[in-house]
Amino acid sequence: MILLLLRLVAAIVIAYFVGKLVSKVKLPAILGWLIAGMILGPHAFSLMNQEILDAKWYETTVHILECAVGLMIGTELVWKQIKKSGKSIIITTLTQSLGTFLFVSLVFGVVFYFSDIPLYLAFIFGGIALATAPAPALSIVREFKTDGPVTKALIPMAALDDMVGVVVFFTTISIIASNISEKKLPAYLIVLVVVLPLIIGVVTGLLAGVVLKKERKAPATIALLIGTLLIASAVGFLFNNYIMPKPVLNFMLIGMAFSATFANMVSEERLEQIMENFNPILGLSMIIVILNLGAPLDYHLILGAGVFTAIYIIARGLGKYFGALFGATVTNSPDTVKKYLGLTLLPHSGVSLVFTGIAVSVLTAPAPECAKIIQGTIAAAAVINEIIAVIIAKKGFEWAGEFNKKADVTNG
Repeated sequence: MILLLLRLVAAIVIAYFVGKLVSKVKLPAILGWLIAGMILGPHAFSLMNQEILDAKWYETTVHILECAVGLMIGTELVWKQIKKSGKSIIITTLTQSLGTFLFVSLVFGVVFYFSDIPLYLAFIFGGIALATAPAPALSIVREFKTDGPVTKALIPMAALDDMVGVVVFFTTISIIASNISEKKLPAYLIVLVVVLPLIIGVVTGLLAGVVLKKERKAPATIALLIGTLLIASAVGFLFNNYIMPKPVLNFMLIGMAFSATFANMVSEERLEQIMENFNPILGLSMIIVILNLGAPLDYHLILGAGVFTAIYIIARGLGKYFGALFGATVTNSPDTVKKYLGLTLLPHSGVSLVFTGIAVSVLTAPAPECAKIIQGTIAAAAVINEIIAVIIAKKGFEWAGEFNKKADVTNG
């Protein structure tokens, strides 16, 4: 285990420097972390080999760090600020996520109809496509200190989008599984997957709010925040491993609900102080979470990517962009939100790979050919889309004129 730990530390250090290098050419550091993950992962140099990725301690660490990354979303969900634009964010979230689901399903429905492939597969593609991975866009927000209408819309949307994604995907896969497979997903699982992380986060967040309210010196603040964050993660592990029928809880959602709860209990100044103290840990968490996104991605798939992969990337991109444009237009959002919000919603890989894994496990026995189509298409799309999406998301914030608008104190 010590050797594996040293390999992981070496991978983190390399990723950090690759990120710095990529920043020099005015691209987001996250692109460097992601590429480092691919290069150092089991499909290339294997510094982060399959043994590390499969290790229980590694999986546990990543989940705790996902919880920590959730603080980036949650601490921005202060009710006083959300109240001003709450309705427009909810409507735009629904139009861009459900719009993507319907558009991708429709496009693949037509393609599969003429290719003699079962039509239900189109809805699985739609269910996978609507999910957005919040970490890449939030990493850009943090690195380039963005602020403005697009950033303010994106942060709560990142949280809501995850919830809508989980509900739509699990509903779709449950209906399909009940018709073609013996491996039925119980209906209550759909509700639990969304609601449980939020309940865990809120309950443990109340405890954090109580202990963090009072001003303390940096070491004490950090110790209390890490302590309560570990409690939130531990409760998540308890449910994930011993109570749920299979481990499917989203730890970023736990961290988001946890931090949103205490963020609404402490003063604005205290919240700023807490996050300033937590920034170095948040930075490290981001690198490891993104490295973990990159490691399973096989760069060879770029060469073998087929027509379905191209259709998937383009259809998903159009669904996200025009869905966000429609929602922003209906709610009279600022012009920059109409034009550029959709571009910041393109990163995708983490959630898409989780959903793909579930879909493949449901389809492998009753429809092995369909399982192969999903696995090949999404795996290749995850690699190609992620590299393109990070660059486009950065451009979205840049064109919206939101770079370097936030004071150093809140972003580190």
